[in-house]
Amino acid sequence: MTTTSLTKSRGAGHAGDKVFSAATLAAGCLILVVLFGVALFLVIQALPALVAPADKIQGGEGFFTYIWPLVIGTLIASVIALVIATPIAIGVALFISHFAPRKLASGLGYVIDLLAAIPSVVYGAWGVAFLAKEISPSYNWLAGNLGWLPIFQGPASATGKTILTAGIVLAVMVLPIITSLTREIFLQTPKLHEEAALALGATRWEMIRMTVLPFGRPGIISAVMLGLGRALGETMAVALVLSSGALTASLIQTGNQTIAAEIALNFPEASGLKVSTLIAAGLVLFVITLGVNMIARGIITRHKEFSGAN
Repeated sequence: MTTTSLTKSRGAGHAGDKVFSAATLAAGCLILVVLFGVALFLVIQALPALVAPADKIQGGEGFFTYIWPLVIGTLIASVIALVIATPIAIGVALFISHFAPRKLASGLGYVIDLLAAIPSVVYGAWGVAFLAKEISPSYNWLAGNLGWLPIFQGPASATGKTILTAGIVLAVMVLPIITSLTREIFLQTPKLHEEAALALGATRWEMIRMTVLPFGRPGIISAVMLGLGRALGETMAVALVLSSGALTASLIQTGNQTIAAEIALNFPEASGLKVSTLIAAGLVLFVITLGVNMIARGIITRHKEFSGAN
């Protein structure tokens, strides 16, 4: 290749780099603009509900009294989902990445990925038609034997449509998301680290505990936070499974409600100040989700020193 051709090739490469850099910068700025636009819309539309007299808001005690039980219900359902789904997802991801034969691992990975594509209304229909009925006897047992705990205090719901059932359905929904992301992170563990641990006499589990889990910790946190985002914003599945009612500490009684389900159930028939109230509830959910993502980013940054690059 002549000097002139080499110079032209480098010039074309630099031009391509500039175009790609400008395109990525524009995409990043567009995301920020859209996010700002959504936040601005929510604030403007929610303002009438935030400044309205207390007796004009549903319940007659003001917006924050109205939204507080919904926030608690949303967090309870999401925490239940993560407590159930996270250990199962990590176990399945470890099995696929480090224990299962390659052919089985490939097929199982495809099945897990397909579970994430199932519409939420299907999960909700499964929860209300099958899970709620089948799990209701277990709630009676919990009320009879562990009713001294506030979270299992009776009387148990006869229909099984409780916040605990909603949390279990959410756990099934977020399980494939956390599993898929965690599996990919585990597969990125440097092979030299694994082989070095095994060469020093570590068992398979000791190798995983010393190399795979520390390496994948930021990725696990990211996957869990992504699953939490799905759980916080879920609407139809929770609306179908949960019999809404007043806030209660018991997970097996009828009651509690989430912000997303409240909006989905009431928005079609809302008008006037009620619309602003529901949009204000959406603003609260937006702030919660944004706060969760910021906390997750801070945790990931704190643990980024153990990475494949290092």
